[in-house]
Amino acid sequence: MKTKTPIYLAAATLSLFAMLPPAAAAARPQPSGLELSLLGRYSAGAVGVGAAEITAYDARTRRVFVVNAEQGTVDVLDIRDPRQPRKVATLATPGANSVAVHDGLVAVAQQAADKTDPGTVAFFDARTGAKRREVTVGALPDMLTFTSDGRRVVVANEGEPTSYCAGAVNDPEGSISVIDVRRGTVRTAGFQAWNGKEDALRAKGVRISGPGASAAQDLEPEYVTTEGGTAWVTLQENNALAIVDLDRATVRDIVPLGLKDHAQEANALDASDRDGKVDIRPHPVKGVYMPDAIAHFRERGRTYLVTANEGDSRDWECHSDEIRVKDAKLSPTAFPDAATLQRDAELGRLTVLADSPKDADGRYTELRAFGGRSVSVRAADGSLIWDSGSELERLVARELPERFNSDNEENDSFDSRSDNKGPEPEGVAVGTVRGRTYAFAGLERVGGIVAYDLSDPRDPSMAGYVNTRDFTGDVEAGTAGDVGPEGVLFIPAADSPTRTPLLVVGNEVSGTTAVFEIRA
Repeated sequence: MKTKTPIYLAAATLSLFAMLPPAAAAARPQPSGLELSLLGRYSAGAVGVGAAEITAYDARTRRVFVVNAEQGTVDVLDIRDPRQPRKVATLATPGANSVAVHDGLVAVAQQAADKTDPGTVAFFDARTGAKRREVTVGALPDMLTFTSDGRRVVVANEGEPTSYCAGAVNDPEGSISVIDVRRGTVRTAGFQAWNGKEDALRAKGVRISGPGASAAQDLEPEYVTTEGGTAWVTLQENNALAIVDLDRATVRDIVPLGLKDHAQEANALDASDRDGKVDIRPHPVKGVYMPDAIAHFRERGRTYLVTANEGDSRDWECHSDEIRVKDAKLSPTAFPDAATLQRDAELGRLTVLADSPKDADGRYTELRAFGGRSVSVRAADGSLIWDSGSELERLVARELPERFNSDNEENDSFDSRSDNKGPEPEGVAVGTVRGRTYAFAGLERVGGIVAYDLSDPRDPSMAGYVNTRDFTGDVEAGTAGDVGPEGVLFIPAADSPTRTPLLVVGNEVSGTTAVFEIRA
């Protein structure tokens, strides 16, 4: 049965609707534009355990490969009829974190049983599932991608620690592995060249914060996009971007991503989960973009980057970099109205970086919040071109006012994420529909996919929002539709079984893989 949940992507309007139940949405006027319809979904039958995360697609076999972290497998779904995705096989991939496909070859990033040990990348035949090869890479391979020509696989090895306790520090180095697919050889682009230069990195805006960590230990690659001989790698916790020369397998540069000024009206945010209302307004806070996923596109001969500015903290044994504003000592010079700001209904509940700037007396002179609550467009050198500002929170407030800034663990959670990253954009994909380029970003907490028209990279327009989460259902019981979008995958019309573009979304909380069709 085909479930129609329409999204109307019209740059001229922000009066959008696309939420369950579909019958309620269909009663509203339907603006013209692009329509995204839920064709079908596959459920892994497990909730809250990462049973559907990152996805990849093989056009030859019409198969979608889905990381099932709960089972330690990659589930293989046949979508020749995308209205009824069906599981046809599994790949044994213990520790799987990411999957990618190129010309019938499937690559899977696998962390070791002890995540601080070197991980592996396993290669499989997309049609038969036969394992072809396995190579060793860096610690905690978190994401991987093929280059467009299929000659290389580029792997982001996060190198995450397990502990910062004295005498038990285990913090491996982050790195980027460059795998020659034909030869099976691996070269490593590391960050050792920046060891001893930590203060210089901090001075230019790169966050180095692990207790006693060297630059190579502290820099944590998260997500990769490639073009030609260059890879751009998000260093999420560091609020930075690594630019990698793939031919030489070296890190060419580390670029700080800057701060977002939430005191500006365009960057307003809702900072409290205890005020019982939607309250989006400017605050004396700086946002630290900390992007998770990154993609790229070309427009008028130039390369641009798109990031989903999720934000992420380090909350490890013996070390946490989170603090609520009400528990922080504020500088009376920087914050003369500190007593008011620290009320729960103001900034008191907001989670900020514990290593935000302080004065000589240890009092905070600036408050820096995790994430940008936004989608950004950047130039190839990492400089900011455009940011969506407060649009994502305002969109959810308008379209889902009773579900604003909900969490992904339960449906009855209005406003519960306002104090910590809001809607939390995480995954992003870029695709072309009828000659126009769009970005599709998943909102991890409240759910749904937001679309932006990237035709003008310096001024993208909101193109729509679809949410197939059922807020009348029960998340734990698995009756809440699609919850917790993680991986977002665009399938162009030429590769699609319907000959129209598709969007495939892995939802880590609901354990569902949703297939959407995009039509003009």
